[in-house]
Amino acid sequence: QVQLVESGGGLVQAGGSLRLSCVASRSIVSTYPMAWYRQAPEKQRELVATITTWGRTNYADSVKGRFTISGDNAKNTVYLQMNSLKSEDTAVYYCHAKIGLSDYWGQGTQVTVSS
Repeated sequence: QVQLVESGGGLVQAGGSLRLSCVASRSIVSTYPMAWYRQAPEKQRELVATITTWGRTNYADSVKGRFTISGDNAKNTVYLQMNSLKSEDTAVYYCHAKIGLSDYWGQGTQVTVSS
């Protein structure tokens, strides 16, 4: 079992930046693959960024060049640095961990980008 707690969301103007944090209740960063997803109103949850146990990252085309996922194993934390935010980035952002056959999710943090 692991609990994931996101923070860092908020209201920001288009072109601005936010950094989301996901703190795990135990040491899983660098041990299991982790990811950030987002879900906009009336849309399906979509994958935003992933990071493997050896630090390889992958991004959705819509955020490439603007978002950066990283992990800090000592702090049990995964980050999502979001720059050049657009109105279409408005969504609830969720942290995800895949441990064996189990999926773990945080409660989500709201990001609202005003144009």
